[in-house]
Amino acid sequence: MIRLYHSPLSPFCRKVRLVLGEKRQEVELIEERYWEKSVEFLRRNPAGKVPVLRMDGKTLTESGPICEYIEEKIAEPALMPPTVDGRYEVRRLVMWFDDKFHHEVTANLVYERVNKKLTGEGYPDSSKIKAGAKAIKYHLDYMGWLLDQRRWLAGDTLTLADFAAAAHLSSLDYISDVDWNRNENVREWYAKIKSRPAFRSILADQVPGFPPPPHYADLDF
Repeated sequence: MIRLYHSPLSPFCRKVRLVLGEKRQEVELIEERYWEKSVEFLRRNPAGKVPVLRMDGKTLTESGPICEYIEEKIAEPALMPPTVDGRYEVRRLVMWFDDKFHHEVTANLVYERVNKKLTGEGYPDSSKIKAGAKAIKYHLDYMGWLLDQRRWLAGDTLTLADFAAAAHLSSLDYISDVDWNRNENVREWYAKIKSRPAFRSILADQVPGFPPPPHYADLDF
């Protein structure tokens, strides 16, 4: 059995869950209170971060290498293009969402609104929330521009780039921080990816004290 130590609203954990789901792999989800830095957890990952994946008798950390490990280990369905240029574009966009989008949007919205309360770190910083709410508009417009030219974010096929983006947006959607009316291309893309079987466990997530909005699990918004 594959075992994933995760936090429900972590986009990095969600990305791994989506890849495993798309590869039709059964996984045991273990919610980890990583901020408590238990000795047992730090043995699994001295960095004290989730996700941590137990697979093939190995303990794997960091969502990027984990996803590429899964991709190389389980070939079908492929989530990386066959060409070097195609793989570059996927990796570029994965980094866009896991670095730029994360620091400008996810960390300023999900982490401020939810994580601070869960971890007991204090009250949300309103200036960061305002910055995140402003930044997401730019990112949605950029995604819309990409989808004007492509069927999926990185090209004509579904790739890891789409799951990286969807992982962040689904975390934000859980707290109603995505304006789906801003760009029709992005709305249609998300409805399409949200309907995939890999998304089922994501849409079933419940964080105590933070109920999702009614549209969160609605495949037709």
